[in-house]
Amino acid sequence: MEFACSIAPRLAGAPSIHIRFAQPSRAAWRVKQHTSQVRTFRVSSAFLREAPGGAPAKLRGQRKVFDSVDEAVADIKSGSILLSAGFGLCGTADTIIGAIARRGPESLHSLTAVSNNAGTAIGGGLSPLIANGQVNRAICSFLGANKALEKKYLNGEIAIELTPQGTLAEKLRCGGAGIPAFFTPTGVNTFIQSGQIPVRFKNGEVVEAGKPRETRIFDGRVHNMETAIKGDVAVLRAYKVDEAGNCQFRYTTKSFAPLMAKAAKVSIVEAEHIVKTGELKSDEIDLPGVFIDRIVQATAEKIIEIKKLRSNDDPEAGDQDAAIVRRNRIAKRAAKELKPGFYVNLGIGMPTLAPSFLPPDNHVWIQSENGILGMGPYPTEEEVDADIINAGKETVTLVPGASTFDSSESFGMIRGGHIDVSMLGALQVGANGDLANYMIPGKVFKGMGGAMDLVSNPDATKIVVLTDHVDKNGRSKIVQNCTLPLTGARVVSTIITDLCVFEVDRKKGELTLTELAPDVEVEDVKKNTGAKFHIAENLGRME
Repeated sequence: MEFACSIAPRLAGAPSIHIRFAQPSRAAWRVKQHTSQVRTFRVSSAFLREAPGGAPAKLRGQRKVFDSVDEAVADIKSGSILLSAGFGLCGTADTIIGAIARRGPESLHSLTAVSNNAGTAIGGGLSPLIANGQVNRAICSFLGANKALEKKYLNGEIAIELTPQGTLAEKLRCGGAGIPAFFTPTGVNTFIQSGQIPVRFKNGEVVEAGKPRETRIFDGRVHNMETAIKGDVAVLRAYKVDEAGNCQFRYTTKSFAPLMAKAAKVSIVEAEHIVKTGELKSDEIDLPGVFIDRIVQATAEKIIEIKKLRSNDDPEAGDQDAAIVRRNRIAKRAAKELKPGFYVNLGIGMPTLAPSFLPPDNHVWIQSENGILGMGPYPTEEEVDADIINAGKETVTLVPGASTFDSSESFGMIRGGHIDVSMLGALQVGANGDLANYMIPGKVFKGMGGAMDLVSNPDATKIVVLTDHVDKNGRSKIVQNCTLPLTGARVVSTIITDLCVFEVDRKKGELTLTELAPDVEVEDVKKNTGAKFHIAENLGRME
């Protein structure tokens, strides 16, 4: 039986694909299982390399501890889906990744790498594999300042599937739990839903577009359908691992590690300490050994991506430049949104300054999307711990009563409406509450990270934007309608800038000016705002 199906001309330039199905003879069933599963596709363009993919052998009953990391990765196949744990450089399996890199692109290539971020600007993580050309596709949520990866993407050397961080975590969780798909409010009315984020370029042209999402309405809201991610091999790092494969993680190293291990056919863990079975008490085990197949000794040193130390100086004391004064003004006003006992998520950048302006007796529980509830201030030199970082990859501390957990738990708190306030930065905010903060087409391509998830339940979690009123070119960030790709539609309730405070009526799509900064008048706001707004009868002043 033979048939042809039409596909888009941009797909490798082929007008059709021919697939031949033949009834096998009885003799054909006697060949080895792996050869009987080979599928042959004829296309009009030839592939440069063959990359069959598939998982290494999974053998029960054998010793899980490998004496050599090179031996542990020796049978990973080209074309495999590689799940790499870690958040930034926290919890990355650098010993194992180094061994994979040593195999080189001739031995191991065409990998699809799934990770929160595919390497960093300073190396580490997946960076060696990206640099080697061993990865031709990355599924991630954040590129950040990784200009080398951004260049490879724009030059067509690598395909990138941008996925919101919480969605990525849930896709992995479902992959490991045998759930093929799920519906989520994250990414609705954005380029994620419409599939408008290009996956691959060639000669400046888009040759692979994103995939539009199927949608359904639940409880009166539109939801996107997302499919699960399952991998051939997972690589992760743990603090202690016993010989049965039971794992114990430290703090934020667990953000993606359990999820990756569960979603893979074969999981390889590098352990800082390998101990005898039984040495880990049952209530100390974060990941049961059923999910681990191979164990190696971790030898790579931990890398701290951003070492941020605590300053004991008064944030408003001394001579400061205009930018710091503006940021402090915004952060000080934002602190008033944080009421005693609130559970609050703070985005990277300006939102992290808000707790500095809280009174000592105003206890607020700060959540970090990479798996902390009860985040404390930046550490002193003596308190620095590479395993405790925030969403901006900066070193932080934990307050008494803090807890740590994986990313699916973290974003479940957010999407489920258990967080009272979420504060984010912005590139643009619309008069109707639309938010754009992750991409400027042709200029900025950082990825959305967790931002789309953070604004996915605005009726339960108040979304507060902290931003300069105008950008570096003097253009207003407060606009009637956003022209940049949206992070979320009709999600923002309050906008705090260096000039004023706006309250947003998300249903009516209207702004109301409620407070003015010191030495700022209404005319100053009108002159610098690209949107219409009402003026509150009792117009107040920001302190």
